[in-house]
Amino acid sequence: MFNSAVMKGIYVAGAVLLFVLLAVPVQAGSHQGPGSGEYIIGKGDLLEIVVWKEPELSRQVRVRVDGRISIPLADDVSAAGKTPMELKEAVTQRLAQYIEAPEVTVIVQEQFIRPQYYILGEVGQQGEFELDRDLTVLQALAKSQGFSDWADKRNILLLRKEGDREQRININYRDIVSGSAPGQNVQLKPGDTLVVP
Repeated sequence: MFNSAVMKGIYVAGAVLLFVLLAVPVQAGSHQGPGSGEYIIGKGDLLEIVVWKEPELSRQVRVRVDGRISIPLADDVSAAGKTPMELKEAVTQRLAQYIEAPEVTVIVQEQFIRPQYYILGEVGQQGEFELDRDLTVLQALAKSQGFSDWADKRNILLLRKEGDREQRININYRDIVSGSAPGQNVQLKPGDTLVVP
């Protein structure tokens, strides 16, 4: 028979252990919230996929523009938008159909930095935006959710760095839309800034 002091000690120890277990966040697989700080794979990233004891399946692959990578036996696997751990699980599941208990490692070798452009002034959404291929002034303005009620659509300014000099290009939105000056609907370059007064 335990005396009351021993029982009380066991009770306290059990309560402390329960508190510690409840205080530790549970890692539910590899799916983390957006604020977790985990790296998210993007298009253009260079990945190294290592399959232990399977050198013919291990390789470096770049994430394609469709967000997928190609791996022998696994075919095309969606990679963009996943963490390295999520991609590891996806590749492991695919390879498990052909290999017993595959051990997969995913390493981000090179992060692709997509070029940026900027929109300021009287638009629905100001800020920094990713520069898609062949993006024009009209398309960029559409991405910024259009003009505010006070926007001067005839005097938009495009600021562009050309070496050490800053080039200033005047753009009249109404002339582009009417078809009288389609040449003003230029393609944006990395670092361009559109100012809508």
